[in-house]
Amino acid sequence: MFGQLSARLQEAIDRLRGRGRISEEDLRSTLREIRRALMDADVHWEVAREFVDRVRERALGQRVLESLTPAEVILATVYEALKEALGGEVRQPLLKERNLWFLVGLQGSGKTTTAAKLALHYKGKGRRPLLVAADTQRPAAREQLRVLGERVGVPVLEVRDGEPPESIRRRVEEEARLGARDLILVDTAGRLQIDEPLMAELARLKEAMRPDEVLLVLDAMTGQEALSVARAFDEKVGVTGLVLTKLDGDARGGAALSARHVTGKPIYFAGVSEKPEGLEPFYPDRLAGRILGMGDVATLAERVREAGLEAEAPKAAKELTLEDFLKQMQNLKRLGPFSEVLRMLPLGRALPQGLGVDDRALKRLEAMVLSMTPEERKNPRILNASRRKRIARGSGTTVQELNRFIKAFEEIKALMKSLEKQKGRGLMGIFRR
Repeated sequence: MFGQLSARLQEAIDRLRGRGRISEEDLRSTLREIRRALMDADVHWEVAREFVDRVRERALGQRVLESLTPAEVILATVYEALKEALGGEVRQPLLKERNLWFLVGLQGSGKTTTAAKLALHYKGKGRRPLLVAADTQRPAAREQLRVLGERVGVPVLEVRDGEPPESIRRRVEEEARLGARDLILVDTAGRLQIDEPLMAELARLKEAMRPDEVLLVLDAMTGQEALSVARAFDEKVGVTGLVLTKLDGDARGGAALSARHVTGKPIYFAGVSEKPEGLEPFYPDRLAGRILGMGDVATLAERVREAGLEAEAPKAAKELTLEDFLKQMQNLKRLGPFSEVLRMLPLGRALPQGLGVDDRALKRLEAMVLSMTPEERKNPRILNASRRKRIARGSGTTVQELNRFIKAFEEIKALMKSLEKQKGRGLMGIFRR
């Protein structure tokens, strides 16, 4: 997520590190790089211009040219500007005793999947959702929602071919009353492109059902095209909030940074995986921190608690063995893709190169440790040349890989000692209250 934008912004700011005072030309050069990074990431040109102007104004206001730590001042300023561009404070739909929400968007944006994810999300919070498959022209769309509803354990009401809006409203009201449903999620019709018949159909359905929220589902991978889609739906139907899907696969991120500015509507949720659980409330401050390499401990802490790892008592760094290290890495796998978890750590960028940062590398590390004897896992200093050859052969790796891993493990132990200064001990300890 935001890989290209994140790398470019961090590189621009890092060029100022280690300097004393900087010149006006240094500041102009850094801001030019930031603007180019935003434009290359498909950020709308108006948003990029206003963003850079805001950073310049605030940086000069904080007397960055006279600061002895200009990189830190610029980093803090860019962080605040990013947070504002993404919406500032976190916003969520207002829940009442009875709620009816529309999900609108183009076919392929992830609208139907998002409806099921929202149902599961609020079901976990004690709500009783009802899904409505409201595409009167595409039976396949209705079937897709029915299958997803079964998967998340939420009932689905399917409309009939060509059923008029007034009939849909009556049947939905009756189903909600009989089932005591307090959150009705209507998966409306979608098309491959915006057209007048689609908008007219949505407008008639909205007039008949009078939804409390109209959530526009946008595919973050579509870049600038998402902005014209957002404008069209807002003008024709009236949008109250946004849901960005496929945010985990978007290397550029321009849609997320531009959508809030262009529509003036808050981003409520972000789709972070294809799994039914892959929907998260959208936190502008957390995402801004992750883009700038500052980590996102708050989100990671929530995942730790949900996975039941918080109660585990990790050992002190000086007592850590390779077997303990393996267990903690396996625990981290339960929190999501390994590379994503590492990026949430504030020190993620400082991790040793020999460790590797993806799930495939983690499997190779696991194979190496599992190929060791209990005594070797407890005390890797006894690993002589013959032992290392045996372990490499048994794990399908090379001696060079094993050597890099052992070196990285010792460096990790040093990193763990620094983490012990925070709450608790070990990698999981930083989330303990």
